[in-house]
Amino acid sequence: MTAPEFDPTGIGQWTEPATFEVTAERISQYAEATNDPIARHRDGSVAPPVFAIVPVFDSLVPAALSVAPVDLLSRLLHGEQDFRFHRPIRPGDVLTSRARPIGFTGRPNGTAVVVRTETVDAHGEPVNEQWMTAFFRKADAGTSAGEAAPSHRFDESLRETEPVAEVVAHVDEDQTFRYGPAAGDPMPIHLDDELARMSGLPGIIAHGLCTMAFTSWAVLTELAGSDVDRLRRLAVRFAKPVLPGQDLTTRIWRAGSGSWAYETTVDGELVVKDGLAELSH
Repeated sequence: MTAPEFDPTGIGQWTEPATFEVTAERISQYAEATNDPIARHRDGSVAPPVFAIVPVFDSLVPAALSVAPVDLLSRLLHGEQDFRFHRPIRPGDVLTSRARPIGFTGRPNGTAVVVRTETVDAHGEPVNEQWMTAFFRKADAGTSAGEAAPSHRFDESLRETEPVAEVVAHVDEDQTFRYGPAAGDPMPIHLDDELARMSGLPGIIAHGLCTMAFTSWAVLTELAGSDVDRLRRLAVRFAKPVLPGQDLTTRIWRAGSGSWAYETTVDGELVVKDGLAELSH
């Protein structure tokens, strides 16, 4: 079988800047769609951390497809996500975002394309940076080019210690139908059972960023007094799809000064691995 042709000439090319105006209503909608219990998020006073994906979302796929063949779009899954926060997003912010692929790695089970984003406010001050890994299933580029995403690997020695917190949360049956509009993510594998099965999935799966949002409020409520202003980094690797109706168990370990490692399971199986949160004091 001929290897799909991934185009290294797209590496480093920025998408056109996109502008997004933040409203309290949109923040509140996102918090509700991710079952976020934090009052300031629910009332739209300040955005939950993973809301940072919303202003950049429309730039992510075009950036990935400037490297990956367009006909592989139906095989795209979210592989990893890494947020670096300069400050939280608030109502009234006018944000400008852009994205560029920085590299890809071919593997026998698929190819990972890493996209980096930048978001700034109306004064040009940085708000956040992100590294998103798009994984194209069963499409081995046969080669690698550019840069890898920053590491956030789980330290296995932490298993010798007890977690400092454990949070259980339920993914509602209608979760994807609420999250899709709130995030601006219309991908059919989250909304159409038949199309999801045609793509080789067990049925509708939860958005990876929705699952990550669940873990973000677990970290904030347990370790940061529900204060999003303290969060500096949040990174995960998605290990297995989450299905509506499942229960998520997030376990968190102390990993150093201001650093916390975590994993999320469903019925004992990892669905989120290599979780890392960094908090200011």
